[in-house]
Amino acid sequence: MDLETIRKYCLEKKSTTESFPFGESTLVFKVSGKMFLLMSLDSLPLQFNVKCDPEKAEELREEYSSIIPAFHMNKKHWNTIILNGQINAKLVREMIDSSYALVIQSLPLKERKRLD
Repeated sequence: MDLETIRKYCLEKKSTTESFPFGESTLVFKVSGKMFLLMSLDSLPLQFNVKCDPEKAEELREEYSSIIPAFHMNKKHWNTIILNGQINAKLVREMIDSSYALVIQSLPLKERKRLD
């Protein structure tokens, strides 16, 4: 997957916005103001951070060398995904979907109902 494919996939999700709160080289996707994906525009190969269930995060890190604890994030809950060809597009989409869902689950009930 490339940057534009990931960008379009994220923006298809309900109430998603994109911004550059950390400077021009980090694209951030948020749902209802909370981050679910951060992507470095300077990294080659392309890489991004997503939120992940802690147990699943460990499993993925053990299975794929291109999934590592996220730099500058809570390493228990965030993974960095390095798109070097090891991970297929289906798994990339699943990790993005999971991150989005975890953030939705953390929102107040009123906000979750508004998104339904």
